Amino acid sequence: MRILKQVMNILKRTDGEKRIAVLRLEVDYELATLYDAMKENDEKLKNDCKNKLEKLRQEMIRLEL
Repeated sequence: MRILKQVMNILKRTDGEKRIAVLRLEVDYELATLYDAMKENDEKLKNDCKNKLEKLRQEMIRLEL
């Protein structure tokens, strides 16, 4: 049972590392979108981007622990 738990932890770590890489790409995309929204002074899009970035930030923090 202990070996199974260790294997599961290794798999979770590997999946987490892959997810972090994807999250970084998502953050980059949202930052670019936020920049465009700021240039266009689109308040709704700015708020949507900020909310999405906050969710991505929280997920990254959970995965990096």
